[in-house]
Order: sequence, then structure tokens, then C-alpha cells
Amino acid sequence: MSDPTKVTNQPSLTTSSGRVWLIVGGLFAAIALAVLIPMLTLGSPGVALFGIVAVSGLYLAMIVARLVTPRGRLRLGLMAAFMILMALVSLACILVVFVNEWNAARA
Repeated sequence: MSDPTKVTNQPSLTTSSGRVWLIVGGLFAAIALAVLIPMLTLGSPGVALFGIVAVSGLYLAMIVARLVTPRGRLRLGLMAAFMILMALVSLACILVVFVNEWNAARA
């Protein structure tokens, strides 16, 4: 018998159409881009640019997964994975730029 309280049995990972992942992913991408774009003027524009391209590409991958992958767990799992990757990439890029700026200010 499956446990309905198990994280992998959530409706957003089992029966959803994927629309909620696109909405939340779009909001997250917009926030990440709003932070990364101004960082282009700082000392590590390459890192910020990589973050911008990666976040945009991962959101595009979410859209493609929604349109191409058959409805079900695989589609929703892919969309969740792309969302997690967006969060990790944007956080890593923001932290790298922050640390570089911090070190430059202390030097």
C-alpha cells in the first residue's frame, strides 16, 4: 500500500498538468534574473552572464518538458528537477559574485 503522506506521492508530482511548475518556475526565474542582471556591472560579469543564460535555459527546458513529455510522473519529475537546478545555479552564481566582490572590497 502506498503512503499518501510520502513526498513523492504529492499531486504536484503525480497528477498535475505541470502548469503550477511553469508558474512557479517563471516567478523564480524572474526573481533570479532580477538579481543576476544588475550583477553584470560588478567585477565578475562572466559569472553573472552564465547564471542568466543557465536560468533562462533551464526555464526553457521546463517549457519544452511540459510540451513534449507525456503527462505523468516523468514530466512532473523533469519539471521539478529543472526548478531545483535553477535554484542551485542561481544561488551558486550569486554567491560567487558576492564572494568576489567581498574579497575585492577587503583588498
